[in-house]
Amino acid sequence: MGLEHVQTDGFLTARLDDVIAWARKNSLWPMPMGISCCAIEMMATASPRFDISRFGSEVMRFTPRQCDVMIVAGTVTYKMSKVVRKIYDQMPDPKWVISMGACASSGGMFRSYSVVQGIDQFLPVDVFVAGCPPRPEALLHALIELQKKIDRERTFGVGIKREPLHIAEPAP
Repeated sequence: MGLEHVQTDGFLTARLDDVIAWARKNSLWPMPMGISCCAIEMMATASPRFDISRFGSEVMRFTPRQCDVMIVAGTVTYKMSKVVRKIYDQMPDPKWVISMGACASSGGMFRSYSVVQGIDQFLPVDVFVAGCPPRPEALLHALIELQKKIDRERTFGVGIKREPLHIAEPAP
């Protein structure tokens, strides 16, 4: 249709890294780890009002072998951290982690011996989402930032170093 006017030979050229990054960033399948109250906001993100399917992430699987981004939403205790790490280890590579909410990111208001003070102690977190609980818009913003990060990563050759992004809750 429109491409025939641009390319008369009938083919397009692109770098393999760009094609792989495009496919990865537009088909993120979340592994929802809704541990406490932030899980309600994570579920609201899949509702028609916020529509996470615009980003190709509507397929929330509850099996780690089919997911590539883990969304940890809620308070993580030391007992639960072993389970979260085991599920993360079962996910295929490449995989990414979003820490959703104050409790997952820093322990929140729970300064006790049983609560992990940030899941970055046992998981490599790519995006931190602030808020208690963060709004669905903040999770969508984190997803967009993760897509930008995936677009910059390279499959072949030298890529960027994995560093976490800190996402503040958008102003109302």
